[in-house]
Amino acid sequence: MGKRALLMKLLQDVRASYWFLPTVMAVFAVVLAKLTLYFDNNNLLLTDAWRTTQVEGARSTLAVISQSIIGVTGVMFSMTIVAVSFASGNFGPRLIGNFMRDRGNQLSLGFLIATFVYTLLILRAVQASDGTDDVSGAFVPHLSMLVAFVLTGLSVLTMIYYVHHIPEIINVSNISADLGGRLRFNLETLIKTEAQGDDEPICDLPQRPAEHQVFLNGDGYLQTWDRERLAELADDHDLYFELLFTAGSFVTKHSPALNVWTQQDFSNDLENDIRSCFALGHIPTEQQNLLFIVQQLVEMIARALSPGVNDPYTAINCLNWLYVGLITAANFEGGLKALHFKRVRYPTLDFEELFDASITVALPYVRTDALVMDHLNRLLIRLVAETDNKDVLNTTKKTIDDVEKHSG
Repeated sequence: MGKRALLMKLLQDVRASYWFLPTVMAVFAVVLAKLTLYFDNNNLLLTDAWRTTQVEGARSTLAVISQSIIGVTGVMFSMTIVAVSFASGNFGPRLIGNFMRDRGNQLSLGFLIATFVYTLLILRAVQASDGTDDVSGAFVPHLSMLVAFVLTGLSVLTMIYYVHHIPEIINVSNISADLGGRLRFNLETLIKTEAQGDDEPICDLPQRPAEHQVFLNGDGYLQTWDRERLAELADDHDLYFELLFTAGSFVTKHSPALNVWTQQDFSNDLENDIRSCFALGHIPTEQQNLLFIVQQLVEMIARALSPGVNDPYTAINCLNWLYVGLITAANFEGGLKALHFKRVRYPTLDFEELFDASITVALPYVRTDALVMDHLNRLLIRLVAETDNKDVLNTTKKTIDDVEKHSG
């Protein structure tokens, strides 16, 4: 009970892993090999016109395919390591997860491994009668070999795609565009979620000190927490919760994670149920923490404007995608606003916090380059012109004055 936070964390870890999808495809290759060998053993699907391959020819062909495929797979894996090393060194180590999650990389590696596994299983099934190559007593799985040829052809296309895909994913414009697209999508999702809570009755916390404080069993970054389950516990046990941290915060087992108000007995089982609503990890993620995406874009700006790199156009590109996030937070369905609380109160993201985490944090690096500074000023002026949100206007105009002062 109450393990959904852990399940969400596991699903997130699986998606970010480089092994899960290739493993699933390798298992599928085993199932496919069993299926095609079943058809071959029962002489199904293929006519005699297709059954012309000899034992020695089948063995040689399958051996060449398997050796070639595993060789290419090793080269592809090496290319991936080089790409990850290059990206982490030039754009920031926090971007490694983006490459590990890339479906193109996972599918390419998985398809080649699956082809290798399938070919080996079919090669093992090729048999000669009484230790000879006498065709009359031999078993050559012709349908399985035909499938192996098809997989080999698709593997060639996969290799071509992968060689094209690797330069694409380490292109700095594509990296920033991917981060900016995810920032916009997560902001839209958050705003829609906030809109769904507009009809919830507001319930203020009790005006007395909290009776209990809950500590989490571990140290690390709060990656995921289950708001729905926590609300259920509050309703079922007449509790009120105030979270002291939110997703992305670093917590320790000696720091209280939330305050609890209750008029009933607070049992150990209930406390464990509350703890199970939270999942910790060694690194921050963008799950329920879209500021992590903002931090990656700001880090790219800082590295681009460092004296050793001096790449103002990369910084400008990242500022453009931060602007996409800010205009979404300002205008999409009324923009970011405070959530209504029923029995669970937790820190929420507003436009000012998003602006501070992006533009305000990036400003010291931007001031070192006149070209980027001028571009930021024009973006902020556009932001003011394209919204009538008073909070946005007040927050942005202060920064415009600061930018113009330093530009002048």
